[in-house]
Amino acid sequence: MKFISYIICLSMLFTACNNRQSSHNHEGCDHDHDHDHGKTEQVQTAHQHHDGEECDGNHDHDHDHQHDAEHKHDDNHECDGNHDHSHDGHNHAATAGGHEHAADEIVIEPEQAKKLGVLSQQVQPGTFSMIIKTSGQVQAAQGDETTVVAPVSGIVSFSRPLSEGASVKKGESLLSISSQNIAEGDPVVKAKLAYETAEKEYRRAVSLVKDTLISQAEFEQAHLNFETTKVTYDALSKSQTGKGTSASSSTGGYIKNRLVNEGEYVTTGQPLLTVSQNQKLYLRADVSEKYYAQLPAVISANFKTPYDNQLYRLEDLKGRLVSFGKSANAASFYIPVVFEFDNVGTFVPGAFVEVYLLTAKTDNVLTLPLGAVIEDQGLYFVFEQISADAYKKQEVKIGDDNGQDVRILSGIHPGDRIVTQGALHVKLASNASSLPEHSHSH
Repeated sequence: MKFISYIICLSMLFTACNNRQSSHNHEGCDHDHDHDHGKTEQVQTAHQHHDGEECDGNHDHDHDHQHDAEHKHDDNHECDGNHDHSHDGHNHAATAGGHEHAADEIVIEPEQAKKLGVLSQQVQPGTFSMIIKTSGQVQAAQGDETTVVAPVSGIVSFSRPLSEGASVKKGESLLSISSQNIAEGDPVVKAKLAYETAEKEYRRAVSLVKDTLISQAEFEQAHLNFETTKVTYDALSKSQTGKGTSASSSTGGYIKNRLVNEGEYVTTGQPLLTVSQNQKLYLRADVSEKYYAQLPAVISANFKTPYDNQLYRLEDLKGRLVSFGKSANAASFYIPVVFEFDNVGTFVPGAFVEVYLLTAKTDNVLTLPLGAVIEDQGLYFVFEQISADAYKKQEVKIGDDNGQDVRILSGIHPGDRIVTQGALHVKLASNASSLPEHSHSH
């Protein structure tokens, strides 16, 4: 019994010693958790040992938890602890040749700009003529038109198809007038009979006046009748054809107006055709009364035709100011201003045009071609070239224009390089660069 008690005591003593040894080993395990978070932040990390884990007492768990350590996400994107999602492939500051561009710059490579026809030039002050915008009409100049009239009465028969715009030559027979089936009879035959009768009376009077059988007054009357009928007959006989009496133009040019139709009856002296030489033309501008005080300062004009939308300068057409009205027309309330110019283009007399009357010139003015200015929602913009491959949109205020150039009141300065051609292409490039950009949301 004593022996059994002794064995139990030894077992309890051995168990107690093992417990103290295990406690000592755990105390000797150096869990040095050095959580170095830079100079500003430390993070405590709790480590839990699983059952059966052994520690040798020198187990140094040095966990360097810096916030700029890399964290791997499930989508395999690596980013630092600051979550700076700046991706080089989506850098929104455009670069070209190593040069960074601002967000408001429009980048077009020089080769691409050349293909698009984008041109720029430095703006410098110059002269500019104030303008008066109005409407007008191109007209044939005085003395530049002739009217073909009917030499006799009868039925019209065209020598060839005649239409407005057809060219004619001087002395060319354009149409014939026949009176064969008219009760009045053929005027040529009647003129011939009258001429022959007058000739006989004149020859008889010559012999009678020598013997003083008729008075001198009677002789003069017989002579007058003879000359008159001779002129009439000669005029008609020269233009006589198989179809009747022909009518021709005394000048060359083109048919401006055809006033009769084939088979129509006309009377002697009735207008048949209007032929224009088309060498000189008039530009008539109808100006409102409110500009009357400025009319003496008008020196020239530009005009734009509706059929080709091209601007013409009277200075290039040897134009000159002919006159301007001193009063308004009671029916239209407009004052006419008339210019004459050479017809060196394909102008259509009678066409209505846009007119830009040019007054005295003003010095030290900034101007740009009309195509350089872009309108956007009631505002006006130009594009300034700030580098070889970069442009910037610039708002401007504009003044008058002369149909070719527009006055710039503010927004640009002398020496600025402004796009003068291809501004629309730059605008399209600007719209393309303003599309929503790609971004990552984590």
